[in-house]
Formats: sequence, C-alpha cells, structure tokens
Amino acid sequence: MFGPVLRGEKCTLRPPRKEELTTYQRWFEDVDVIRFMPGIGPFSDSQEEEWFKRVGEDPKGVTWAIEVDGRVVGMTGIGGIDHRHGTGESGITIGDKSMWGRGVASEAMALRTRFAFRELNLHKVRSRAFMDNEASKRALQKAGYREAGILREEFYRDGRWHDVWMSEVLRADWEKNQSEPKT
Repeated sequence: MFGPVLRGEKCTLRPPRKEELTTYQRWFEDVDVIRFMPGIGPFSDSQEEEWFKRVGEDPKGVTWAIEVDGRVVGMTGIGGIDHRHGTGESGITIGDKSMWGRGVASEAMALRTRFAFRELNLHKVRSRAFMDNEASKRALQKAGYREAGILREEFYRDGRWHDVWMSEVLRADWEKNQSEPKT
C-alpha cells in the first residue's frame, strides 16, 4: 500500500504518483544511484507500471515517495511486514544526488521508523546496506538502528562479491531514545 503523508523538517513522505514513474526510471539508470543496490535497474515503462501497481496493492508493505521543496527526491518503505511477529524490513533510495549528504535520508528513516512503531505497532524493523555504503550505515544509526550482523559475500555486483551490513531497531530501544533529551 502507499503510505500516508508524514511531514518532517527536511522532507515529506507521501504516496508515490504515477506521473513520477519516469523520474524513478531515470534514477535507476544512474550508476551512482544504483551502486549499492543488488541487481536493480534500469526499468522499462511496463516494469515501472507493474511495480507501481504491485506496491500500491501490497498488504505487507508500505511505500512512500520522499519529497523536498515540492519535488520527489527518493523512495522509502517497509516491506515483508509480518504482523504476527511484529517485523518488517525497510529500505530507501535517494535518487536525486543533489540531496545526498543533507540529512534527508536520516529524516526519512526516522519518519518511517516512527510510523512502523506508532502506527503499524511493529516490534522490530530490519534494514541492510552494502558494507561499503558508509552514508547509509550512518543514517540508519542516526535513526536508531544497530548492527545485527554481517552477511558475507551476499551479493555479486560489478564483478565481485559484496558483504552486507544487517541492522535492526527494536521498538523498546527506539521508544527509550524518544524520551531521552537530545544534546
């Protein structure tokens, strides 16, 4: 399903729009954007349409577009939601490279995590990043995620194997951090 509107100081999470599909396609044609993604893109028009329909109807997932100053700059979501065990796996892409390093991903992760715990009532959210993707790892840690392990040689990309950094955030830990004063 498409997520509701969530507003932060730097960005807004909102439902993706069909008229933005060409923007999403352009992101996944950019080797810098997909560098830390396993086997993704570029996508054809029909593949992008199928994706839009699939995520919009997925009862075990929530997907948002990330908007800054009225324009879409990325996507985020929680997939594989298991309400019985209270878990889900999150992901994010900032496709607009001019937004890299500006805290947009960190805030989007924080908004998404808040929704996971406060609205979906999840117990734990997992995420992963290529070991070399220091920016994603830092953003996840800022949002409360902790290292859960390393998946060695998990993905083959660009002629070599890549390790994956696994992370998770438990609701109890996240809630505790919400009540602590920020310094």
